Amino acid sequence: MQIPSPVMFVLEALRTAGYEAYAVGGCVRDFALSREPKDWDVATSAKPDDIQKIFSKSFYENKFGTVTVLKDSMEIQVTTYRIDNRYSDKRHPDSVKYTSDLKEDLTRRDFTMNAMALDAVSAGDTEGDFKSRQQHRGTLLKPSSVSPRIIDPFNGQQDLRDKLIRAVGDPKERFGEDALRLMRAARFAAQLDFLIEENTLRALKELAPTIKFVSHERIRDELVKIIMSVRAGKGIDLLRETGLLAVFLPEVMEGYGVGQNKHHIYDVYEHNMRALQYAAEQGFNLETRLASLFHDVAKPRVKVGDGPNSTFYNHDLVGAKMTRQIMQRMKFSLSEIEKTSLLVRYHLFYYNVDEVTPSSVRRLIKNVGLENMDDLINVRFADRIGSGVPKAEPYKLRHFRYMVDKVSKDPISVKMLKINGDDVMKILGIPPGPKVGILLQALFSEVLDDPSKNEENELKKRTMELDKFSASELSEMIRKAEERVKTLEDEEKRQYRV
Repeated sequence: MQIPSPVMFVLEALRTAGYEAYAVGGCVRDFALSREPKDWDVATSAKPDDIQKIFSKSFYENKFGTVTVLKDSMEIQVTTYRIDNRYSDKRHPDSVKYTSDLKEDLTRRDFTMNAMALDAVSAGDTEGDFKSRQQHRGTLLKPSSVSPRIIDPFNGQQDLRDKLIRAVGDPKERFGEDALRLMRAARFAAQLDFLIEENTLRALKELAPTIKFVSHERIRDELVKIIMSVRAGKGIDLLRETGLLAVFLPEVMEGYGVGQNKHHIYDVYEHNMRALQYAAEQGFNLETRLASLFHDVAKPRVKVGDGPNSTFYNHDLVGAKMTRQIMQRMKFSLSEIEKTSLLVRYHLFYYNVDEVTPSSVRRLIKNVGLENMDDLINVRFADRIGSGVPKAEPYKLRHFRYMVDKVSKDPISVKMLKINGDDVMKILGIPPGPKVGILLQALFSEVLDDPSKNEENELKKRTMELDKFSASELSEMIRKAEERVKTLEDEEKRQYRV
């Protein structure tokens, strides 16, 4: 694997200026694992002011000794060797002290696999080589033909071979310095399919409550990385095992040990984990994975009875509300919150082949959005596999997908009507007001049942016919049309006691 030219340029520029410089941290871990690093970080004996003198395209906007160097559209974090002092907030050091010792700098890092440095420049170099490099400052030099040397004072390479996540030094001290490292341990375990070393795991469990000192945004970022990993289910279950999940996602923990009915072989928690794991293995997007995790989150709160005939009525409605509250608390974006809660709300859509009608499918598309239908179906796949059934897509779901495709070009919003509010006011000679909107909704409700009615002359004629009804009567007509679809949905819930 070749080190990117911009990184080599930064390392060599620092070296030719007389300073030590090494690639450090996660990029070295990935390099050792033959994985393509996403980011490259450099540690150096140069002070921030010296770094900025060497690199004109750089900026320094923090108190931790990190200068961002810009080279060929790449941002490289260059940090002075440092020793961190006390962490009062369990997240950031109160102050930092610069050091000239690389090992002291590596000692402050979280895990042995992240406490390695890559000597990509000086391997095999002689004094003459450095002088030659100095004469070519500003050019993109190729890496040395000699293999880069990994500096590994804490046996991180061995831990990589053993697939172990081990804290540097005393794990209590490392987790006490930065409580986000608790989440990072679980995240690395999920991403790399590693185990957490025994002493490190013991300290993680003991200090799990301190995760409350970390901001919701930082916890969310680590949670998303876990959920977007291939082993998302393993990652979430590790959060449960260590006690972290109970601190920041207690709603998911509520399902642990809560039995279901005869339609399920797993408890609520395990069902949700298996659904999430399936979504991860299929490479579904973030919102679909979150909906797979949260789709039954409300079951413990709405459960009635126990054993094979217990019920969970309205867990879809309550679950959508809980999903929104969870994601708002964790500072997800509004679009992520809206879509995920929508998928949870409608994950029990009715799809019996003999009873599903184009009208009911159109109404579901109206509520969910055509752009979200594939994701909704994917959540149903995850729900099924999480229940222990062997097939994600039975005939009924294939038929449903066919129906969605069949009606996808039909009118599914008021905006798709062949007349608009101005037309209604002109036809009836009325001013703007609530009745205009209600009339359009009434027309749209009828078009949902029969798209052939979406013709301008037909709609104008029907507008005059509907004008004889009051606004309340029109609203009742719309309600009854919606109720017909809801009745089918409720029948599905009664059948499966959900």
